[in-house]
Amino acid sequence: MKDIKIEDFKISSQIEIKDLPTFIDLGINKKKIERELRTVSENLADIQNKMYAHGKYAVLMCIQGMDTAGKDSLIREVFKEFNVRGIVAHSFKKPTDLELKHDYLWRHVNALPARGKFGIFNRTHYENVLVTRVHPEYLMYENMPNVNSLDDINADFWDRRFNEINNFEKHIADNGTIVFKFFLNISKDEQKNRLLRRLNKPEKNWKFSPDDLDERKCWEDYQTYYEDALNRTSKEHAPWFNIPADDKPTARYIVAKILYDTLKTYTDIKESELPAKQKANIDSYIAELENE
Repeated sequence: MKDIKIEDFKISSQIEIKDLPTFIDLGINKKKIERELRTVSENLADIQNKMYAHGKYAVLMCIQGMDTAGKDSLIREVFKEFNVRGIVAHSFKKPTDLELKHDYLWRHVNALPARGKFGIFNRTHYENVLVTRVHPEYLMYENMPNVNSLDDINADFWDRRFNEINNFEKHIADNGTIVFKFFLNISKDEQKNRLLRRLNKPEKNWKFSPDDLDERKCWEDYQTYYEDALNRTSKEHAPWFNIPADDKPTARYIVAKILYDTLKTYTDIKESELPAKQKANIDSYIAELENE
């Protein structure tokens, strides 16, 4: 089996998105990949249990990718061994009226995981520098000061927004949140195949929307803006990882392995011990219960 090395997937220098792989061969079949994933998922769950008791770190996992990239199924499969009390997932859709009355980061700040928990952003604050660059007219709903027309959404506007996102991530990282950002990188041909499967299988029809085809027509624009976002915001405290996503089981395993191999380096994450007085009295507590 091909060895998974974190640095092979981390975006640590300027990239061109066309050079990033959308497929990788691990050298084993699907069943073996799924068995490996189950083992890593169980190990991740053990770390999360320690984190929950330890209470000093949170994990924020951000997942971005084009439609059909496999975000939902990845979350389901990677975290199926977790205790539900230790994980919270948020899927960010079109902003509500209340959310539009606040700045664009407000709803993401409200969804941040508490220390001891894993938080998953299925689509993330990066929608605000991806979808809104492809469709800048959406920004007019935010009713921002000094943005009165599309002419006001210029290079300075995007520079400021990227700085705000970088500062946001630096702030939460400095305060105990371990940030992972995964770009599920799917090829245009594979997206076409997955959209066709949604249409050809009645049980998958509900996942299809005509909007998917409209967004597909903007493929090249999205690739351009993803490239810009990855280059501007992959930082040591909040790195981006390119995940080849044309094969879903492989993508899930790579994500789980990156999470596990990173978190196991935090040697200060340990199970909390009972206070000395309670620990000294464990035998008497056991005796009290047994003698009821």
